[in-house]
Amino acid sequence: MTKFKICIAASEVVPFAKTGGLADVCGALGKYLSNLGHDVRLVMPFYSGIDTMSHTFKMAGFARHCKVSFGHHHYIYDVYTAELPDSKATVYFIHCPALYNRPFIYTNDKDEYLRFALLSRATLELCQYMKWSPDIIQCNDWQTALIPVYLKSLFAWDGLFKHTKTLLTIHNIAYQGNFPAGVINDLEISAYYKLFDAHELYTGRFNFLRSGLIHADKISTVSETYANEIKTDAFGEGLQHTLNTRSADLVGILNGVDYDAWNPETDKDIPYPYSVKSIANKEKNKKVLLNKLSLKYDPQKPALSMITRLTEQKGLDLLEGTIETLIANYDIQLIVLGSGEQKYEHYLYFLQLQYPKNVVFYKGYNYPLSHLIEAGSDIFLMPSRFEPCGMNQIFSLKYGTVPVVRKTGGLADTVHHYDWQTQKGNGFVFEHFTKDALYWAAEYAITTYSHKEVWRKIMISGMKQDYSWHNQVKHYIDLFEKMKEIGV
Repeated sequence: MTKFKICIAASEVVPFAKTGGLADVCGALGKYLSNLGHDVRLVMPFYSGIDTMSHTFKMAGFARHCKVSFGHHHYIYDVYTAELPDSKATVYFIHCPALYNRPFIYTNDKDEYLRFALLSRATLELCQYMKWSPDIIQCNDWQTALIPVYLKSLFAWDGLFKHTKTLLTIHNIAYQGNFPAGVINDLEISAYYKLFDAHELYTGRFNFLRSGLIHADKISTVSETYANEIKTDAFGEGLQHTLNTRSADLVGILNGVDYDAWNPETDKDIPYPYSVKSIANKEKNKKVLLNKLSLKYDPQKPALSMITRLTEQKGLDLLEGTIETLIANYDIQLIVLGSGEQKYEHYLYFLQLQYPKNVVFYKGYNYPLSHLIEAGSDIFLMPSRFEPCGMNQIFSLKYGTVPVVRKTGGLADTVHHYDWQTQKGNGFVFEHFTKDALYWAAEYAITTYSHKEVWRKIMISGMKQDYSWHNQVKHYIDLFEKMKEIGV
């Protein structure tokens, strides 16, 4: 197997900074690729919110007081390093207080485009300072999508990057980095206007992600179904035409799961570990969970759960009326952990007040509780409007918590509808984004739950599936091999 030099550029990486799955993917990729012997170096901003007490940071002597100009904006940055935990990879942090000392990772500030243009520029300058020629630069979402552009413009002269290929990974196409067209002057690329979408510039817009999609050597996204969906008008968010022109270079690679952290056999956050061979212990965790949340335990009554951001994307609009009818008809219990838009929080508070014996809403996030919910629930709801990959349905499969999902993105790739005739399937899937469709799938799951032997088979089917990073990282390596072989 070829040993690659891989640079992963990202706006967030676990465990240093995280707002979503992007951070998990970058941290896991860095870990698993490096542990396979590849030379992996990650680059991210040194945000003021990073916990400097939990990790050892060192200043990189080869990159101090580095100056960079964007039009009339001038910045100085230093580089710090830290080890990526449980790996041989090094993370390089771009320390520029003028841009990264903010309360949040992402902002609506006027210089947001400069914050991540610097990350792209600094990533390439860092390679120059190290005299390190990466085989692959993996760019993640719009925040690093300018790297392929800079390689064809400001850095085109440098032979260091002669054989460097770029992979742009889309984690969620809804976030694109849209700014006024005039920013190309600040980005120092106005002389290369022919590299960009002429119509977009003419209409006064500049899109970071579109620009990267045009010039990256290969494009990936986080599930096979999502790779097909984003080429359509329904899911493309305005980039479907660009993606269709690059269709031959677009691939879907499902995100993996770190089973060191999410495994009911070894989970330290649940009182009763269990596996396929000791699946009866799952019921003990259910008793603990319901007792903890002051809900009455009933072995004949299924406990449904959701762990989610409370946003329109996650299908929260489908709950209203559906949950009330399910409670009225089947006396189900529902546990929701999450936070987000106020209207959804208010609805869940209403449900909890209206049905105190059936509904518990825990606002916010609680890591140990999330593990106990996965271990103690019977059914997990994910009625997403769209879902690039999704992780909780994969956690649920591993924990024998049967998922009810909408057929979209990574949910379609991981959850397979149970068929009574073939007796195959690991969950329950509905296709249309309607309340009736969600009710149908949830009711199907609830009524199947009463058939204990059938339910046990469905649970075991999910628990036996392997979506570990050990498997998924191989798909990235295969892609890197193809990029090298065909000389794209």
